[in-house]
Amino acid sequence: MRVIDDLDSLRMEGVVLTIGNFDGFHRGHQAILAAARSRARELGAETVAMTFNPHPATVLSPDRVPPTLTPHAEKLRLIARAGADAVVVVPARREFFDIPAETFIQEILVARFRPAAVVEGASFRYGAHRGGTTDSLRQAGEQWGFEVRIVEPVRVALGGHPDAVISSSLVRHLLASGTVDQAAGCLGRPYTLIGRVARGVGRGGRLGFPTLNVGDCVQLIPAAGVYAGQAEIPAGTFTAAISVGVNPTFAGERAGDERISGERVSVEAHLPDFSGDAYGQPVRLAFMNWLRPQIRFESAEALKRQIAQDIAATRLATQTYS
Repeated sequence: MRVIDDLDSLRMEGVVLTIGNFDGFHRGHQAILAAARSRARELGAETVAMTFNPHPATVLSPDRVPPTLTPHAEKLRLIARAGADAVVVVPARREFFDIPAETFIQEILVARFRPAAVVEGASFRYGAHRGGTTDSLRQAGEQWGFEVRIVEPVRVALGGHPDAVISSSLVRHLLASGTVDQAAGCLGRPYTLIGRVARGVGRGGRLGFPTLNVGDCVQLIPAAGVYAGQAEIPAGTFTAAISVGVNPTFAGERAGDERISGERVSVEAHLPDFSGDAYGQPVRLAFMNWLRPQIRFESAEALKRQIAQDIAATRLATQTYS
């Protein structure tokens, strides 16, 4: 897949285009890109996605920027895996989002892409103040000679909501409540944190359960708790018992010269089938099932017994998941 970051000099023709932020690249996004790819095959055309970096909210509403679900590089990887031939990355700038809807059609859509077809979701908006709608897009298609296809939302049954529309906001809500299995149902894959293995305080190793500590992560972190999942590191993919939270049993201890705060959120994963030092290496941590909340134990021995139970539950959960 080609990645194009110069919109100003871009000149395409006859492509099938879809535009969106695509954070999370959930099943709704996937359905839109699948429809675009299908139409492109029929027309013998390229499938092109246009997206933004960073999130448009960083300039449009900087006090309400939603937590990131997929880092930019991961979003591009997912779009490529879904079959796009090219992705055009537009820097999030105020002047771009202030372009009036009619001008956007003429100077961006038509002048840069000359699309044979535009494929979007039902909630698609474009232009200044989100003034352009799917209806005005259809009208523009009739005027400028491109086809418009609108893909209906993908829906999922979630607890008391039998017909919930999948969206990035819904995925964020599910992760914030710890229901990572339901988030995976919306994403079409387990939610995955991407970062590097960072130095921890070494407490897990002293207990007999060494952990990988995830650092350099810019994404939304699921709710505090213990989860079953998998860790992918250069050595391979391993079952992982994941802890997210504040280490309540050891709050207030000292690690070297650093006092351990009971308020500091950390993401740690114990890999029972891995031994070695992965410090500094890239890690992808996939969350599959919630196991239990974080609780304070009366002793290190009680915590060790619980961790052993967590590992057994993790093995069972990940086997069931696969």
